[in-house]
Amino acid sequence: MQFAKDRNLEVIQDDALNVIIRKPASKGYEDRDPIILQGHMDMVAVSDPDADIDMKKDSLRLQTDGQYVWAKGTSLGGDDGIAVAYSLALLDSDTIPHPLLEVVITTNEETGMDGARAIDLSGLKGRQLLNMDNEEEGVLLTSCAGGGAIPQLSSC
Repeated sequence: MQFAKDRNLEVIQDDALNVIIRKPASKGYEDRDPIILQGHMDMVAVSDPDADIDMKKDSLRLQTDGQYVWAKGTSLGGDDGIAVAYSLALLDSDTIPHPLLEVVITTNEETGMDGARAIDLSGLKGRQLLNMDNEEEGVLLTSCAGGGAIPQLSSC
């Protein structure tokens, strides 16, 4: 929220803590179709069985070799942080030409897509959405965001 406010961008946050940020089109791109960039901001807190850390209250033990960063005995927790980082970089840039950008950052993806279920997207102008979520560097997925639950069937 503060990132957007500091850049005088239109921003809203709903009761589920989802955030939508809009950035007007660059000069010369005003007539292009808007683009929606979507990612989620919740964390994946996973630790090795023998790690002496409480993921709910302890800080990560970050390590680096000068090229990579990792956490000793745990995940970094960021999961889809790259989508948020890409989106914020585009919103922050004054040199990357773009149409109207609508950045949608949802919550609680890891625990049931609750943020995506709660968000009201009726005010968006864009009709093309890029969902950015992948675990493998250098891989681009084309599909849609979604999830489902199947109740356990009892045996007869």
